[in-house]
This record gives sequence, structure tokens and C-alpha cells, in this order.
Amino acid sequence: MSDANPLTTSTEPRRKRPTWLVPVLLAGMLAGGLLTQCTFGNQDGGGSTQVLPEAEEPAPREVAAGSVPSVVDKVSPSVVAIFTQGLASDFFFETVPTQGAGTGIVASEDGHILTNAHVVEDARQIRVLLNDGRELQARLIGADVESDLAVIKVDADGLTVASFGDSDDLLVGQPVVAMGQALGLRGGPTVTSGIVSALDRSIRTQGAVLDNLIQTDAAINPGNSGGALTDMAGNVVGVNTAIAGNAQNIGFAIAITPARAIVEQLIESGRVVRPFLGIQMVELSPAIASQRNLDAEKGVLIVEVVPGSPAAEAGLQENDVITRIGDQEAEAPSDVTRVINSRQPGDRVELEIVRGGDSRTVTATLTERPEER
Repeated sequence: MSDANPLTTSTEPRRKRPTWLVPVLLAGMLAGGLLTQCTFGNQDGGGSTQVLPEAEEPAPREVAAGSVPSVVDKVSPSVVAIFTQGLASDFFFETVPTQGAGTGIVASEDGHILTNAHVVEDARQIRVLLNDGRELQARLIGADVESDLAVIKVDADGLTVASFGDSDDLLVGQPVVAMGQALGLRGGPTVTSGIVSALDRSIRTQGAVLDNLIQTDAAINPGNSGGALTDMAGNVVGVNTAIAGNAQNIGFAIAITPARAIVEQLIESGRVVRPFLGIQMVELSPAIASQRNLDAEKGVLIVEVVPGSPAAEAGLQENDVITRIGDQEAEAPSDVTRVINSRQPGDRVELEIVRGGDSRTVTATLTERPEER
């Protein structure tokens, strides 16, 4: 097969151009160029050429309801940038200053701001850049590592409070918008959009196991932590918290509905009071059931009962298999944890268990979880 250029392999013989043709073509090109230059734009009375005419007055902008721009217009006044300073030890164990950046969501007109606990962890100084350009000193009201939520406060009034929605109404595939200070860039939040990829996810972080997470493919980057995940009506349904570093388009946000009670406690008292049952548990598998000679096929296996705990007082024992707690079937430890965390100290909770092949119901009275030492 020939490598010759097909544009130069015509079977017709090439004809010799007249020698007078080139000067004539050049003259025509120059004349055309000059003519174009002379007629580009409008000339004023002074003979000057207006190369870039002024634009007409733009028409008022109309933003369609339910669009990403409409969400940005509604939510961005409630999204703030957070900048922190702290101290850490370097390789030589010398104290060096550190800096961090994150995002927050305005939760009250008088300056309460919701963010992630890891954004303000070990911060000695916290500054907040509001949407209107003001930069204010903030103080920590309370942080909860277990939920990765924190509340800080600035001395300001009349802030635009975010509209908080109901994350329990979300559907997989539903469009969402993520907003936050990606990479700590100034000039307003970065906006990305995507869908709800999954619901009720659990992930393990350096601080704790986070439950009730919304998974999304909307891009979440460093600096987005503490920012808003919203529905297309501009209601905050999640707090952006983590990304999967070894994957693409997998981000997580804390569902706002179960987070409400935690935020309210942080604002009121600076701490979170959680109920306590007092058991260690694992998901029952066929291998574990065979190893321990258990009759149950599925459920949550109790592997340890804390002495003196509500579980011990109720008579729960090691190797008991929880099959139901309250109205919730128990197939994984997260099912039990979710029900317990939805109650208050002093509440009574019923558990259906299997022990030695027999099913029975026990009732435990929850107490306040002891503080870790």
C-alpha cells in the first residue's frame, strides 16, 4: 500500500501556473485585508475605529427554579469558609504552627455555625469568612468526634440561616448539589453537582465509625469538609465529611436528620449525651455460628457484656444472639446502635434474643454512656 499523500496523487497532469498570477493574488489579498480593517466596527466623527463596541444593557437574569444556579443563589449566603491555626510536633519533635481550612453552614442568625469535628480539631484559633466578605474570630462551642460534628460561634447578628431538609426522604438517584471551600480557595464556595449514589453507608475514619452516611458522586475535595449537600430545592440534607481516596466520585455526607439532635445538644450544652446498653457485638455469620455451636442463623452476636451495665442488669449474656431491638430487625451491629442512639438515657428498650436454641424477650433500661478515659 502506497504511503503517498492522496492529495498529491491526482491522475491529471499538473499544469504550470502563469508567472503573472502570484503578484495579482497578493494584490487582491492586501486589498481585501485593508478593506476589512476599514469597515470593522463603527467610526465616530473623529475618524477613529471602535474595534470592541460596548455591550447593550443586559436583560434581568432569570434563574429556573430547581436548577443548580437557583440552589447556589439560595444556599451560598449560608455557606462560610473556616480557617484554623494550631500547633503540632515535627519530625524532630519541635513545635511548629499548622494551618487548616474547611467549610461551615450557618445554623442560627446569632452566629452558630455547623461544621465537621475534624475541621476544628486541635485548633487554637478559628476564623470564619462570611459570604458578605466579613472575616470574624470564632470560638468552639462543642465537638463530637463520634459523629464528626462540631458547632462554632461568631459574634454576629442577622446571618442567613440555611434551610435544613429531611434526609430520610432522599432517594437513590436523586440529584444533589455540594458546596464548600474546596482547597481553601477564597472568593466563594465551589459548587459541584451529582446524585445520591447510596444511602445508609458506614465508613471507618481515623476518629470513629460513621453511620447514616449519604454517598454521592458530586465532587468533594479537601476543604469541602463541613460544607452543605443540598437537594434541588436548596435544602441542606447532609454535611460533607469524607471522600474515598482510592476511588473516583465516591464522597460521603452526614445525613442531616439524625444529626439534628446532636447539633441541638452541642448548642445547648457543648457536649453530646448518649444512651448506653453495655455490650460488644459482631454480625453473626455461618462460620461464627458453627465455631460457637449456635442455633441462630442470623442476627447480632453478643461477645462481651460490660459488668454493671444495663445489659448485665437485664440478664443479657455472652453468646446471646439479638434478632430484634424495638421494632427493628437486627442483622448487623449498626441496626442495634441506630436504635439505641435514637433513645435517651432512662428509656426502656426490648430485645428479642436467641439463647441455646430458645427465643426470649428481655427489657433493658438505658443509662448515660460513661465518658471514655
